[in-house]
Amino acid sequence: MPSLSVVRAANLASVPKYRPTALFLGGTSGVGQAVAEALAQVTNGNSHIVLCGRNKSAADKIFEGLPKNPDSKYEFEQCDATLMSNVRNTTSSLAARLPKLNYLVLSAGFLTLKGRDETSEGMDKKLALNYYARWKFVYDLMPLLEKAKAQGEEARVLTVLAAGTNGKLDENDLDLKKGYGLKAAADNATAMNDYMVEDFAAQHPDMAFIHAYPGIVRTPLLTDFHWSMKLLSPFVHLISVSPGECAQWMLHSLLDPKFAKGPFFINNHAEDAGANKYSTPALRKLVWEHTLTRTSETRT
Repeated sequence: MPSLSVVRAANLASVPKYRPTALFLGGTSGVGQAVAEALAQVTNGNSHIVLCGRNKSAADKIFEGLPKNPDSKYEFEQCDATLMSNVRNTTSSLAARLPKLNYLVLSAGFLTLKGRDETSEGMDKKLALNYYARWKFVYDLMPLLEKAKAQGEEARVLTVLAAGTNGKLDENDLDLKKGYGLKAAADNATAMNDYMVEDFAAQHPDMAFIHAYPGIVRTPLLTDFHWSMKLLSPFVHLISVSPGECAQWMLHSLLDPKFAKGPFFINNHAEDAGANKYSTPALRKLVWEHTLTRTSETRT
C-alpha cells in the first residue's frame, strides 16, 4: 500500500490536460463533498463541478472555499434522490445542458437503525439512495460519458459504498418488501452496486466503473448516526480517517491511468477488493431488469 503522500503526488501527476466535468450525487456532505474539493484543488480550479443534492446553502458554502480561476465553473443541481420521479427530471435536465461528463461520483446515502421507510413511490429510502438513484444516474447520463470518450477524454463512474463485502441477494425479494432488515438492506445495496459496475463495464468496455469501500470516515453520516457515536468520539477518531484523507484515495481511482477502463472493486486504499463472489450472469440480468422497471415507473 502506498503512503498518503505518494498518492497525493500521483494524483497531482495525473491531472488531465483538459477541464474535466464532474457530477457528484451526494456531493454536499461527507465523502462526496471531500472528493469534489480534492478534484478542485488538484486541478487548481480548472474544473466544471456539479454538486447534486438537496441542500443549496451547503453547496454554496462549499463553492466559496474552492479555488477560482477564469475557467472554474461550480454549480448546484437540486434533487431529492429518494424519489425516482425527481431523479428522472434531474437527469433529463443534466443530459440536455451539460456538454459532457468525465467523472460521475455517487455517494448519496445515510445510516439509520430505522426499519423500512417507504417513499410515496413504494421504495425504501435507504435503498433508493444507496442503489436505485445511483443506477439511474449512470443509465440516463451515459450519453454524456460517451461524449467525453468521443473527445478522447476520461469517462469514469465511482460509486462509494461497500465493495469487497460480498453482499448476497434474495432473488425472490429484490426490493425487500418481505424481508427487510438492516443487514438485508446493506447486502442488497452492496450486491446491486457490484452488479451495476459489472454490467455497465461489460456494455461500455472503454470506460471505467468503480465500486469503492471508503473505510470508516469521520463524516456527518457517521457522527449523526446515533447519539452514542458522540460518546465514542475518541475511539472512533483512532479507527477512522478524515474526509480529506479518504478523498485522496477515492480521487486516485478517478485519475490514475490503471483505472482507465473496466470494472474495479477497491478498498479504502484503492487496492483490489475483489468482485462479488455471488455474481452470475443470470442474477445480474434479473437485477438489471428489475432496476430498469423500478426506476422508470412511478408508484403511488
